[in-house]
Amino acid sequence: MLRRLRFLAGFLLVALILGCQQEKIIGTIHLSGQTMGTTWSVAMLPKNDGTNTEALQLQLQKRLDKINSLMSTYDPMSEISRFNNRISTDWFAISDETAQVIELSLTISRLTGGAFDVSVGPLVELWGFGATERGKKIPSEDRINKILARVGYENIQLQRQPAAISKQVPELHIDLSAVAKGYAVDALATLLEQQGINNYLVEIGGELKISGHRSDGGPWQIAIEKPLEDTREVATIFPLTETALATSGNYRNFYIEDGQRYAHTLDPVSGKPIRHKLASVTVLDQSCARADALATALMVLGEEKGRQLCETHQIAAYFLIHDQASTVVYASPAFRKFVEEVMQ
Repeated sequence: MLRRLRFLAGFLLVALILGCQQEKIIGTIHLSGQTMGTTWSVAMLPKNDGTNTEALQLQLQKRLDKINSLMSTYDPMSEISRFNNRISTDWFAISDETAQVIELSLTISRLTGGAFDVSVGPLVELWGFGATERGKKIPSEDRINKILARVGYENIQLQRQPAAISKQVPELHIDLSAVAKGYAVDALATLLEQQGINNYLVEIGGELKISGHRSDGGPWQIAIEKPLEDTREVATIFPLTETALATSGNYRNFYIEDGQRYAHTLDPVSGKPIRHKLASVTVLDQSCARADALATALMVLGEEKGRQLCETHQIAAYFLIHDQASTVVYASPAFRKFVEEVMQ
């Protein structure tokens, strides 16, 4: 599996309004399964000539299993695991799919000044948010700096023809958890469209891709959750179609040590957990993989730098920001425009 989504409810700030209402939507087909340490689901309208749901279920699961076999850090035989485990700076052949995901990751890293970085895994482990049990003490500056020497997207080289990667630091590890789930959503959406299915909602662990409409002719209804630690409540609902959506949050997966709160979102530049007031970020984009990566990057950047990035690069994003006892909302111009167009 790709990195297990610990404290799953805390990560998945996006809730489908369909919920228990799904079964009441006449004519809608529902498929689901497990992948990447979480679940996947598809809600769709059947083709006019009918849909073989059993065959489609198998195709969708097979597609996900293939992506997982390439990009999982839990499978020792995956491409990424084999690359990570070799102490060599020579070129390493990879599939075109893995190359696509790494190319997108490096593009987002450059766009965000390193706020998104697929080599951040060792820091996640150091701070106790990975598979390794958390240490009894907060990491020292010396320990953080030693781990930082192994981190840095600029130490990853990629070539496309033929597809291959290399690393300038032998101990560097790549973890695609913050982008591969979105890529898998895109892959399932493409498979559905190849089958002639154009009205669907694809979801993997809370990341979505939406096309067409529901069986009642209306747009799909998506809810964003309030940033509350101990309960789940809807903050707002948006009608959406022809877009992908990804959310990153920072208010449930944390621990407190000596009165200080340490959240799971880490800044790849400083090597430390973020300390700003931004609680969650939701991003809309035509690519779920890109939305996935951008949501993570904006969560690292925080409310001020994140807002600047959205307005400079026309990123459709929705922020929920802690402000003492209340929550402040920021919707970027691109986000407001998209939602207004759907509602017209």
